[in-house]
Amino acid sequence: ERGYWRKFNVVSNWIDSITVLMECATLDCSKSATLRCPTCIKLGISDSSSYFCSQECFKTSWKAHKSIHTAATVESQLKRNLDFKNFQYTGTLRAGNLSTPRIIPASISKPDYARTGVSKSEESARRSARIRQLSESEIVAMRKVCRLAREVLDEAASVVKVGVTTDEIDKIVHEACIARDSYPSPLNYYHFPKSCCTSVNEVICHGIPDDRPLQNGDIVNIDITLYHGGFHGDLNETYTVGEVDEESRLLIKSAYDSMHAAIASVKPGVLYREFGGVIEKVAKSNKHQVVRTYCGHGINDLFHCAPNVPHYKNNKAVGVCKPGHTFTIEPMLTIGTWRDVTWPDEWTSVTADGKRSAQFEHTLLVTEHGVEILTARLPTSPKFWWE
Repeated sequence: ERGYWRKFNVVSNWIDSITVLMECATLDCSKSATLRCPTCIKLGISDSSSYFCSQECFKTSWKAHKSIHTAATVESQLKRNLDFKNFQYTGTLRAGNLSTPRIIPASISKPDYARTGVSKSEESARRSARIRQLSESEIVAMRKVCRLAREVLDEAASVVKVGVTTDEIDKIVHEACIARDSYPSPLNYYHFPKSCCTSVNEVICHGIPDDRPLQNGDIVNIDITLYHGGFHGDLNETYTVGEVDEESRLLIKSAYDSMHAAIASVKPGVLYREFGGVIEKVAKSNKHQVVRTYCGHGINDLFHCAPNVPHYKNNKAVGVCKPGHTFTIEPMLTIGTWRDVTWPDEWTSVTADGKRSAQFEHTLLVTEHGVEILTARLPTSPKFWWE
C-alpha cells in the first residue's frame, strides 16, 4: 500500500533553542540571541529578524515583529499559486488560499513530529510488521482520546453549511482540540499544514482546509485525529451541504454501509485481508468503486502503524485480529474510477475522472468476543438524513 501520509512543517508556541549565535532582533538590544520565533520557523524565515535573546524581548517586539509573518505568508501563497498555475485539474474544485499556521500552547503534550515534521517512532516501527496488543491501561487511554475525537468531529459537523469555508472548520477543530488539552494529530505530520483534513466533492482524502466557501450541493468529508494522553484517536465522516443530488447521497450511504459491514465482521481470528472483500461487495452492489491507493491502519501511541487494512478484495494484507489490537477501517468509495491524482500541494488526492468520492472512518478495538467502536457516534451527534 502507498504510505497514508506525506510531509509537512513545524508547529509549537514555545521559542526553539538553536546553537547559532545571532544578535537579538529587538530594537536597542544587542545581546546574543540563541532563540527563534516559532512562527518564523514554520514559515521558513531564517534571517536575523527571527532571533531573540529572551522570552521578554520576544514579547516586547511581538507587535512589530509579526508583520514579517504576513509578508512571508503572502510569499508562500504566491508560490502555491505558481505551483497550481498550469495544473490540469480533474474536476471542478480549485485550490484556495491558506491561512497562517495555527499555534499550539506549550502546555499541550505533543507527538514526536510536532517540531520536526517527521515521526522517528513511526519510522522505527516500519521496520517491523508486529501488531501491538494494548494493555488494559492503554485501552483506557485509547477510549478517552477516541471519545474526545468524536466530540471534536461533532463540533465541526455542526457548522457545515453553505458559505462556511473549510479554513473556518479547521479553526473550530483546532480550538476544540486545545479546549480538550489535545494536539490535532494532522498538524505538522510529515508537513501537513492544518489541524484536520477537509475533502470536498472529488477529493478522496487529505484535502487541505482553505478559504473556499462550501457551496450548495457540495459534499465534504471531515477527518479528525486527536493526540491526548500519549495516544491517537482517528475518525471521519462525509456530510451534505444544502441540497445535494441523489447520486451523491447514495454514494455517502454506500460508504457508510460498507464501513459498518466490515466492522461487523471484526473479531479475533479474522484476517485483516478479509475486510476488503466485505467492503467491495457493498460498494459494487451500489455500482461504486473502492479506492486502492489508501488504506486503514493501526493506531495507538503511533498515528499510523501496522496493520495495513486495504478496502478491496484479494489484497495481501498481513496479520490476524487479536484482542487488544486497535486499527481503523475507512473505505473511500467513488462514483467513477477508483484511480487518483495528487495535487501539486503533495497532499490533496482527487479522483482521476473528477467524479465524487465519499469516506467514513472509525477507530476500532478488537475485544475477546468481537469489536468495540472507540469513535462511535453519540446521542448528541448530528443525525444523517437516513437516521
